[in-house]
Amino acid sequence: MPAARIGFVSLGCPKALVDSERILTQLRVEGYEIVPDYARAQLVIVNTCGFIDAAKAESLEAIGEALTENGRVIVTGCLGANRGEVDSRFPEVLAVTGPQAYETVVNAVHRHLPPPADSNGPFEALVPPQGIKLTPRHYAYLKISEGCNHRCSFCIIPTMRGRLVSRPAGAVLQEAERLVAAGVRELLIIAQDTSAYGSDLGYPISFWNGRPVKARLTELCWALSGFGVWIRLHYVYPYPHVDELLPLMAEGKLLPYLDIPFQHGSPEVLKRMRRPAATEDILARIQAWREVCPDLNLRSTFIVGFPGETDKDFERLLQFIELAQLDRVGCFQYSAVSGAAANKLPGAIPDAVKQQRYDQFMRTQAAISAGRLARKIGRRIEVLIDEAGGNGAIGRSAADAPEIDGRVFVDGAGFQAGDMIQAVVERADHYDLWARPESSQ
Repeated sequence: MPAARIGFVSLGCPKALVDSERILTQLRVEGYEIVPDYARAQLVIVNTCGFIDAAKAESLEAIGEALTENGRVIVTGCLGANRGEVDSRFPEVLAVTGPQAYETVVNAVHRHLPPPADSNGPFEALVPPQGIKLTPRHYAYLKISEGCNHRCSFCIIPTMRGRLVSRPAGAVLQEAERLVAAGVRELLIIAQDTSAYGSDLGYPISFWNGRPVKARLTELCWALSGFGVWIRLHYVYPYPHVDELLPLMAEGKLLPYLDIPFQHGSPEVLKRMRRPAATEDILARIQAWREVCPDLNLRSTFIVGFPGETDKDFERLLQFIELAQLDRVGCFQYSAVSGAAANKLPGAIPDAVKQQRYDQFMRTQAAISAGRLARKIGRRIEVLIDEAGGNGAIGRSAADAPEIDGRVFVDGAGFQAGDMIQAVVERADHYDLWARPESSQ
């Protein structure tokens, strides 16, 4: 009997990408064929994002396109958490589920496209041990928990994805082991709040290869460091125990990289955001971190134009990034999110002012980034190759997460994706580096 054919559209953040990978893995185990086009698919799953208006619009457009091109569509993901909105816009969709609803999605597929009958049972042989991955072979996202216990006024993630639910440390390490065995050279650790890992469970101990490991970020990182691959931490809230990670970075056990969502530099704005507001303490901790690990690379994101943000608040933000000297920074203009508490705050900022502040922020940060990258000229760095061609290769350094940070352009031929090389930096701009292999003259 021919395989039932599924098309798949995956939108949103890396956490949603992992959700997509899990759904695809289960469908493949059951014998479904995953096809890359609407024409051959007998049913299409759209994994949506619904956090901000732009993401919601992209998701709605993707659903509409899938319905037009195929007609048989199941919607899942963050936008699906608001089922009424999807149903009212697209009443013809076959089913709607929220994020992380793996079993519900698969059950909906079963109802509308039954799995192929086969007397031999599951099709595990069709799936590699590490499961179906949507990233290149040499790196993978490793999700250690679901949900979030924060109640930031601009965010509805807890409503969509629920409260914090951590995975047992043993299960995380088993997945990491399978990924590394399959050729992964970099594990990107993700969660809604990576620092809170294990706190919902009381930091229990589980076993991996007969070894006890506590479900706590420091102990998990110690265990992950034993795999001998790059370990990169994302979405790290600056709780006190984050300080424990810096010696591991200084010793080369973790990449000297922290992705910390600071969001603003004004205590007043941070209070309205319901975020930690002691920016002076944060600046002191950044200094202390760099004393322990001088090569530390810090990435963060910020919001300009939050309701009530005054000129003074914005100046405080600019002062903060000048003092913090962060390596990689993203910035967003505030956008109201349906259901967020911030929608009720007074002091909406005009779009023209948001744009002006965004432009000024990005100019300021571009100069900071250029200065920090210029310090690397002449230095020897390790580069993980992402793309290779006859005239050179494109890779990333320890400072660069895939798709969101800068790149390293390497001269020469003979490279392959996944190669780890040593290179000497020859040139830099605001975001990227140019380097030659260390053996080149």
